[in-house]
Amino acid sequence: MMAQYLDLKAQFQNALLFYRMGDFYELFFQDAVAASEALDIALTKRGKHLGEDIPMCGVPVHSAEGYLLNLIRKGFRVAVCEQMEDPSEAKKRGSKAVVRRDVVRLVTPGTLTEETLLDARHHNFLAAFSEVRGECALAWSDISTGALHVVSLEEERLGPELARLGPSELILTDEYDPNLSELVSDFDISITPLARAAFDSTSAQKRLCDLFGVSTLDAFGQFNRAELSAMGALIEYVEMTQKGKLPLIRPPVQEVTAQVMQIDAATRRNLELTRAMSGGKSGSLLAVLDRTVTAGGGRLLERRLSSPSRDLTKIERRLDAVSFITENNRIAADLRDLLRKVPDLDRAMSRLSLDRGGPRDLAAIRNGLSQAADIATRLHEDDLPALLSDACSRLTGHESLAELLQNALVSEPPLMVRDGGFISAGYETELDEVRQLRDEGRGVIAAMQSEYAELTGIQSLKIKHNNVLGYFVEVTATHADKMLSDPLNETFKHRQTTANQIRFTTISLSEMETRILNAGGRAIEIEKRLYQCLKSEILKNAATISETARALAEFDLATAFADIAKSENWCRPKIDDGRTLSIEDGRHPVVEHAIRREGGNVFVANSCTLDNAHDIWLLTGPNMAGKSTFLRQNALIAVLAQIGSFVPASSAHIGLVSKLFSRVGASDDLARGRSTFMVEMIETATILNQADENALVILDEIGRGTATYDGLSIAWATLEHLHEVNRCRTLFATHYHELTHLKAKLNRLENATVAVKEHEGDVVFLHEVRKGAADRSYGVQVAKLAGLPGSVIERARKILETLEKGEREGGGKRDMIIDDLPLFSSAPSPAPPMSKQSELDTRMKDIMPDELSPKEALDLIYELKSLTE
Repeated sequence: MMAQYLDLKAQFQNALLFYRMGDFYELFFQDAVAASEALDIALTKRGKHLGEDIPMCGVPVHSAEGYLLNLIRKGFRVAVCEQMEDPSEAKKRGSKAVVRRDVVRLVTPGTLTEETLLDARHHNFLAAFSEVRGECALAWSDISTGALHVVSLEEERLGPELARLGPSELILTDEYDPNLSELVSDFDISITPLARAAFDSTSAQKRLCDLFGVSTLDAFGQFNRAELSAMGALIEYVEMTQKGKLPLIRPPVQEVTAQVMQIDAATRRNLELTRAMSGGKSGSLLAVLDRTVTAGGGRLLERRLSSPSRDLTKIERRLDAVSFITENNRIAADLRDLLRKVPDLDRAMSRLSLDRGGPRDLAAIRNGLSQAADIATRLHEDDLPALLSDACSRLTGHESLAELLQNALVSEPPLMVRDGGFISAGYETELDEVRQLRDEGRGVIAAMQSEYAELTGIQSLKIKHNNVLGYFVEVTATHADKMLSDPLNETFKHRQTTANQIRFTTISLSEMETRILNAGGRAIEIEKRLYQCLKSEILKNAATISETARALAEFDLATAFADIAKSENWCRPKIDDGRTLSIEDGRHPVVEHAIRREGGNVFVANSCTLDNAHDIWLLTGPNMAGKSTFLRQNALIAVLAQIGSFVPASSAHIGLVSKLFSRVGASDDLARGRSTFMVEMIETATILNQADENALVILDEIGRGTATYDGLSIAWATLEHLHEVNRCRTLFATHYHELTHLKAKLNRLENATVAVKEHEGDVVFLHEVRKGAADRSYGVQVAKLAGLPGSVIERARKILETLEKGEREGGGKRDMIIDDLPLFSSAPSPAPPMSKQSELDTRMKDIMPDELSPKEALDLIYELKSLTE
């Protein structure tokens, strides 16, 4: 057995080998050591190799999926080795024959298909990157749904595309550039090197033609060599990991980067589109926006949000669909109710195609087609907008398959085929007959138990069953002598003695067992055959079922957008191909949601207008006043508009945004030795080098990570470059008030500020954006709100007054004043004399009216009167 194990392990050196032994997957040698540590399971030993104990650990087959998921998340790959024959077959070859085993699948991050290993609302993409003669391409597929896409790109666009797709695994040639490894490390993607031969474009073309059963790929698009290479490598890797069992993969979709809004990785991170800064979905725009009720709709929303469209016609069709549903409450409610019962058709079909499915996947297809038909019936008399009308036409055409599945399957089938009982009574005559025999056999067993109890006079006698002994008669040990003595020992033959029971058999019980087992086994065999027939019928209709699944996802997303638009009072945006970005009473959807959830104040809406006359706003104001929120909300509203959603505003006019850039906040990148300022400058350089006139740029606090005049100079030059060279729509927030004077020189620049009020030395944030410039930053007041010690605040005020005085009188004078300032002292400053008002306030706080006698109250009035004089 160990020789067989070592032979198999030699083929998968870079993976843990799950070696099937009965009801367990066992691991040996270093695999066992690594797995026991990663899974926190016991490490044991079995036998010796070269004189040393062989480490061993194992996991039960029935719960292996959970262990697989843990291993994949920790960076392991797993080769699953199954028993390819029954142990009884091996015994026929000799007493020392080993059960034949083979690896049936290589489990990697990008090739997961099991329902328990995947997030139902999130795609699990496997990607491949290729370069051929200076051309680059990226292909990606979710084998759990069958999607296959490819795009040509420049190598510098690889990072943004990986950020958009978020694949869990990336295939590269085994001679890939080390710089790619550094790039991919930013996105937590597992890299899989593949031999260069797998990327051969000529072989790839033939492989793809064979896969889709065509002689040419022209019907799917005109693919260049790099695109063919990337797709071919991806398909070869899938075939390799699935050991020849390819999933259902749909024909490739050729994407063009110019058709979607370009958003780089830093911008996605800053705007928290699909993931929050803290990690995970909670706190992101996706979390607030996701009101879909199906898994397919959830995945479609994530795709749309990751890739806002630049196709005006497509956006308008989506907005028309949302408008229709918002205006028809009854239709909206009926659709939501019907959609809630729609299962995940795509992933059920994928599991069936890979022989990893079961009766519940058959039922999922049945239920999904039934709900699709009900939705089509509900809408057949309605005058639907184009998008919904097209989707509705793809919901029908499955009547014969739906009827077949409805007749064949029970309402609630079991998980596994081997469990049986999923075929309806009356569907197959032979199955009904053997089931009757099996079920009547159970009644016969019950009758035999009563007969034996009466014969022996032992009322506690039971007839039981297990996989080792089959059916047996069981009595407690107290009746052992009676059962083993004449005359009962003539009928009851002893089989087994345990601590508390004794087990027997009889000739008639053995004969009945044979009949029952044959009937039960035959029933399972028939159900397995029928399962294969039903699965085959489903897979024949895979293409049209996939179309139905996509149509259901469209309905789900449109109703979800309508639901949030109505409940949150969002408006339909006006979209055109101009450069205007005019938003009235705009709100930040995530911040507003958080404020409402925590029972806080109403979110303060603000307007923003960027047009040809003034396409740059320079925003000043103190920290905590809401500058960053204002910047982000306008960027998010543009994203929402271009995915086809209504937006949080009273009105919005959005000229299509070609590229979206955000540099809001920064942190160190210690792994690469980059300071906060370096990260800031790299992100700013990306913007200045790539933004075109149709881009939207939001910038916050450029130059704050270095010396004052250095930072001011960089911010000044950046603002001028955006105005004169990039000429793009820009929201530029800063604390450098000197920049506000540029309005006189830059004709398209508009000053704006976030309003605040100062009251008795404290600052009150109004969160209102107005035209004009802030006079100062109120940094000391904000520090006071943050809870800095009073002595520090007082000292800061004095230093600020000194610096401002020096600035007015000239730099040299300022330096002299600074030199004359005494050092900070930790000793408490003498308390200033208390004012009459302060004394009165202090005394009033000490008064407890309920505890005063009439005489004390009168005396108190005199005392308070004296304090006011």
